[in-house]
Amino acid sequence: MADKIRIGIIGCGGIANGKHMPSLKQLPDVEMVAFCDIIIERAEEAKAKYGTADAKVYENYKELLEDKTIDVVHVCTPNRAHSFITVDALEAGKHVMCEKPMAINSAEALKMIEAAKRTGKLLTIGYQNRQCAGSQYLKNEALAGTFGDIYYARAIALRRRAVPTWGVFLNEYEQGGGPLIDIGTHALDLTLWTMDNYKPKYCVGSVYHALNDQKNTANAWGDWDPEKFTVEDCAFGFVVMENGATISVESSWAINMLDTREATTMVCGTKGGGDLIDGVRINGIRQGRMYNYSPNLSSGGVAFYDGADSSDPSYLEARQWINAVKNNGTPCVLPEQAYCVTRILEGIYESAKTGTIYNF
Repeated sequence: MADKIRIGIIGCGGIANGKHMPSLKQLPDVEMVAFCDIIIERAEEAKAKYGTADAKVYENYKELLEDKTIDVVHVCTPNRAHSFITVDALEAGKHVMCEKPMAINSAEALKMIEAAKRTGKLLTIGYQNRQCAGSQYLKNEALAGTFGDIYYARAIALRRRAVPTWGVFLNEYEQGGGPLIDIGTHALDLTLWTMDNYKPKYCVGSVYHALNDQKNTANAWGDWDPEKFTVEDCAFGFVVMENGATISVESSWAINMLDTREATTMVCGTKGGGDLIDGVRINGIRQGRMYNYSPNLSSGGVAFYDGADSSDPSYLEARQWINAVKNNGTPCVLPEQAYCVTRILEGIYESAKTGTIYNF
């Protein structure tokens, strides 16, 4: 593979500008050579800010995929398009980073996995919160056996009033859901990853449209339009895994609650527990006494500046992903893991819809 990894960006909206392109721009062995968006002006703006001088701009993603010099594609579109664009990109011989969630349902996610296996190309999903210092610390404690067997966990993604009012976030057809599939997916991914448990047995779920029709909402991004707010404002699930472990999933964009937090997990095991509430907190019993501690996650020593923020999880995600591509390595987020997240989200939605237990 050439010294420079050539990347095409499909979807030049908020997540591409807020996460993917700024992170990739910091990598010296990467160049963004193609940009695609159904609103061509957005692709042109992305090229001007992040692209090479000869970067191409497209409205049709299939035309971008015809460029055989492109090594990697980042799929940053609304959720409904994730699956078919990813499959087409893999079939075109590209490695793919697809923004979360993997797909709007498990059937579409499975098509992505099958395409990756069929083509031999790498596929990963954008769960950058795994790269946070606290997440890494908690995971390493789990690997070290600090918690023992984890039998209960909480996946927490609760906002009091932070409904995203731009783009298609409120459109159920395009997104497949609201806060559960948008931010609950991050918390659930962190939880399953920390537990290293990807075998759900059954779940029950509740989905609410409790505040959708309200006005004068004090929302962080301005009042939402009740007519366009077609997804849930909060959703909750209770998941039982094959080994008997249980996971509580909590998500909201708008809820009357003070104890709010985002992309957070808590795990409870036979030897100890840990969470990402107010940093990292570890608890257990030692010498017959209860203990709890919070590690200092600030970096020590001299901070040598290399042109990139080495603590930024989005940058670290991009760095790890490109290293995997260059070295035929393993991405941090495996598609099979992201598929399990999608299965559980789908199960919670289906249980809420039918009012019955959803069996996996």
